[in-house]
Amino acid sequence: MMKFSICSLRLPILSLVLGLALAGCAGDPLESGVDPFAPMVFKEGATAMPLNPPNKATIQPFYVSQQTIFKFAVDTNSILIGNDGITRYTVILTSPNGNSQVQYEGIRCDSFQWRLYGTLENGVWKENPLSTWRAIQSNVPNRYQAALAQGAFCNFSSQEKSIKAIVNSLNPNGFTGQSKPTNSNGVM
Repeated sequence: MMKFSICSLRLPILSLVLGLALAGCAGDPLESGVDPFAPMVFKEGATAMPLNPPNKATIQPFYVSQQTIFKFAVDTNSILIGNDGITRYTVILTSPNGNSQVQYEGIRCDSFQWRLYGTLENGVWKENPLSTWRAIQSNVPNRYQAALAQGAFCNFSSQEKSIKAIVNSLNPNGFTGQSKPTNSNGVM
């Protein structure tokens, strides 16, 4: 008959504990040099200007605020969901006298910022040489970037990854760009 004793189990248990301790040290951020809690460094991908002006058949107007006198629309064919976390789009701003300005912009949901890449002038896209990331303003009448970010392009602070969800969110009957912040389905 074999007799079990605590002494006979001591070596395998000690080996297991030592092995787990060593395995735990192998993934130590201080040992590996990779800190999972360190802030991520943003790296913007290349941005090419659109080739064409907005397509009249795919322009979708959207609501911004009661205080604005301008009208706003997005060319839904121009919306690009970038792997770099930027949603790029063409927006049409129309003044009360009917003059329009067409701009190519980008929105970052993680930092709630926007960037003007260029404008359409006389049918030709012109890059903005002074383009920088700017904070999205939520408390101004012409807050269209905030309306797009909060109502369609972002799920709180992360980028919406579905073009279909974005286009559905831009539907004037369900657009929630005036509230702060929402996901693409308008649910608080």
